[in-house]
Amino acid sequence: MGSFDFVTFFFFVAAVIIFIQLRSVLGKRTGHERPPQDQMARRDEASASEGLDDPKVVTLPRRGRENAEPDMFGAVDAYAEPGTELNAGLREVVTADPSFAPKDFVGGATTAYEMIVTAYADGDRKTLKGLLSREVYEGFVAAIEDREARGETVRSNFVGIDKAAIIQAEMKGTEANITLRIISQLISATLDKDGEVIDGDLVEVADVNDVWTFARDTRSRDPNWRLIATEADQ
Repeated sequence: MGSFDFVTFFFFVAAVIIFIQLRSVLGKRTGHERPPQDQMARRDEASASEGLDDPKVVTLPRRGRENAEPDMFGAVDAYAEPGTELNAGLREVVTADPSFAPKDFVGGATTAYEMIVTAYADGDRKTLKGLLSREVYEGFVAAIEDREARGETVRSNFVGIDKAAIIQAEMKGTEANITLRIISQLISATLDKDGEVIDGDLVEVADVNDVWTFARDTRSRDPNWRLIATEADQ
């Protein structure tokens, strides 16, 4: 019996010691603890601060409108003077499509311009179809077919673009329309079925002034813009 009491007492003392150690490690509740959300927020803030100089950490931008709006139109104001009709039009486009940036658009549009001019000269319908609206594509193909029916060919060498600038921007419903004036240099000549030049020149570089309009439905997941109108700028 005495032995049983001694063992019981031994385990009781051990339990008390363990309990005291646990309290010293874990602490005790006082009624003033922060909610779990607050503690997580503080840890997130600390992690963000510690990660500023860590190249492996990528800090994601906040999506709140109060943080987005100051930068939303910065690229527009840098491209077109605030208060102008062009600036107002570009702001409408950015409001519908926040990913739109004027300078980036001009770069892509000039690349498309070169591809379209070259594809038209070569009669490359496949390339044209992916870059033109249906109406413009049908017009280009009709001109190519007429040329081919007469046995004519085009020899063209795209030299480069001297200048490209947005001159008009507007929203038509959910469709963004951007018009550019493009000044390019091109060597181009049309040859008849006998190989004689009937238009242009095989050597001389000509300045070409165009006004082209590109469009994109801002609701679409397709990021591509298509040419919807062309005219020669006199």
